[in-house]
Amino acid sequence: FQVKSENKKAIWNTEEVPEGSEFDDTWDPREKPEYEISFKQHVGTEDVFFGMTGKDPSTACCEDIVIKIKLPETKFSDITLDIQDKVLDLRTPKKKLLLHLPYPVNSKEGRARFLSEEEILEVTLRVSRKLDFIDFS
Repeated sequence: FQVKSENKKAIWNTEEVPEGSEFDDTWDPREKPEYEISFKQHVGTEDVFFGMTGKDPSTACCEDIVIKIKLPETKFSDITLDIQDKVLDLRTPKKKLLLHLPYPVNSKEGRARFLSEEEILEVTLRVSRKLDFIDFS
């Protein structure tokens, strides 16, 4: 078994390095904020009462990932948010969060809103699956 490499002296291939590791800075003294990940799916009466679409409560049937990040003592203007296909990178003057997402997302099709009363940033991202356009039922 032999792996092709661009550089014969390299100890790893670029494919082996996870996406988003270029953002990871272990020497950054900012603390990691508390966060919560939940999944959301769109259901109608045909799902709830009749089970016609075949959806189940698993994350495999969810369309969105919702990430709630607690940012106490933070103003909306201080938040920098960068979303890649598999990585969420959030930075404020006091906090830093590099989050590897459980599923690939469509980075162009997401929403973020800052709930100033609760001091929470809520990010909703559309899950991107390669075979979602196929109906397997």
